[in-house]
Amino acid sequence: MSTGIRVFGDTALLRQAPGLRSVYVDAFCAPPWAEDECRADEFVKRLVADARRPGFTAATASCDGQVVGFATAWITPAPFPTDRCHPQAGAGLGPQRTADWLCGALEVDELAVRAAARGTGLAARLLAAVTADAPGGRAWLLTSVRSTRALSFYRRQGWTQATHPSPEGRGSVVLLGPRHPARTLVPLPL
Repeated sequence: MSTGIRVFGDTALLRQAPGLRSVYVDAFCAPPWAEDECRADEFVKRLVADARRPGFTAATASCDGQVVGFATAWITPAPFPTDRCHPQAGAGLGPQRTADWLCGALEVDELAVRAAARGTGLAARLLAAVTADAPGGRAWLLTSVRSTRALSFYRRQGWTQATHPSPEGRGSVVLLGPRHPARTLVPLPL
């Protein structure tokens, strides 16, 4: 059983929407995310518009004809977006760093792998596939601190945490990719 990675740069990815939705449910409807299946439907609807974004790239992993993982990304526009979790990212970095570090960089939006495929290196391969052509190595993502597993994974891949949530440990954090030039400018947590 070999798992193949396929990279997309356009709406051809949408032909795999049912498989992507199934992986989304498997990955995000379980703890620690515990999302409702309606969020998977929202993801598929959002994907139609996302696939038309400038710099859109996605990667899927299939095994025996079934999608077992995927990643999506695109270039973050300027001015910095104000939808979804973007305001939290901007507040954590401040306006200047947000503009300098995130606008024009590759934003990894989703990374999901079926539970049965975790621990196989598949997530790392998908992440590498969508970030390979990040402009100037500038890739970033936002993730919740609810998943210590996700944070540990990104750190093992060389990603640097650029923001730090409240002392209670809630919220999301911005992570800069291993080739992002600003990663050495990130202040250490107190």
